[in-house]
Amino acid sequence: MTMVDRKTLDLLPDPTVVVSRAGVIVCANNLAARLLGVPAEKLEGCAAAEVLPLVDEVRADWWSCARPLEGDARLVARIPETELRMRLSDGRERPVIVTAARQPDECGRVELLMVSLRRADRRARIDATGAELVSTVSHELRSPLTSVRGFTKTMLAKWGHFTDEQKLQMLRTVNEDADRVTRLLGELLDVSRIDAGELRLRRQMVDVAAIVERVLGRFRVVDERRSLVSLVPADLPRLHIDPDKVEQVFINLVENAIHHGEGAVTVSADAGADAVTFTVSDQGPGIPAPQIGHVFAKFARPPGERRAGTGLGLYITKGIVEAHGGRIWAESAQQAGTRFDFTLLRESPFAEPPRTSADRGGQGRS
Repeated sequence: MTMVDRKTLDLLPDPTVVVSRAGVIVCANNLAARLLGVPAEKLEGCAAAEVLPLVDEVRADWWSCARPLEGDARLVARIPETELRMRLSDGRERPVIVTAARQPDECGRVELLMVSLRRADRRARIDATGAELVSTVSHELRSPLTSVRGFTKTMLAKWGHFTDEQKLQMLRTVNEDADRVTRLLGELLDVSRIDAGELRLRRQMVDVAAIVERVLGRFRVVDERRSLVSLVPADLPRLHIDPDKVEQVFINLVENAIHHGEGAVTVSADAGADAVTFTVSDQGPGIPAPQIGHVFAKFARPPGERRAGTGLGLYITKGIVEAHGGRIWAESAQQAGTRFDFTLLRESPFAEPPRTSADRGGQGRS
């Protein structure tokens, strides 16, 4: 590190500056220049503490408190990863993760200090998402588990005092709450697999029209007054999909339309040359324009929404569709309803080629 070369620094994956013992920048890579908004050559000769105003969680100056240019560099060759905040020229602060390596001279004093910065925005978002996930799960689990515990405790203590009908009703409630917990855990497992890119599909040739009828029939039993209409043609081409996962997509979209929309809920399909486009539409108040781009985000809920739920349904729906090689989008107009469209490929890009007679052992005639 005694001879500093900007081309070498440009090979590093993070914004990096090299600082002399006097606290002056002697070299910076292009990533650092981009981060700071100053050409790399203009950074050279600037005071590092002024160009990189780093503060800790109590707003104390890092250069003054950590003193990275002081002490015996042979004893402390590296400064461990530290989360700091960097003041920007417009007054804002950006979270960064700082690491530093110290080059000693023949006496052990710091000759050069290499400082690398990495934006901590993504880590901060992950931490915030994790905290929100814990809060959401805790809230959603508390109600069904409290109910299960209460009913089982009551039945164990006073079993002989209840009629058969009362016992049956309590057992039904316990079963429904257990199903609710199972669904929640299933959602969390799906989210973790989607985030890791490990959502596994069990593909087979499937009649999607039958799936739509099954899903709508399930909701008709719950609410006989609601108009649920399928315009999916019976002769729709069979698709190479995971039937359980695609059924989950339709359940999520239809349930979303019932809870947030009004009037009839319609499911339709349009078979194109390469893909089939499915549409789930309602006649509700619609989604405000500023929110339409965020409906597929984790924990997304309309403003003021107090209905129980994790807010993960549409995020999971998007993950399933994309795992199939399709895409999904939403369109809405104020007081004109909302429609969700998604595509499923007619030919799976992951499907095996059809077997020929030669593949089957040459049983065909020669």
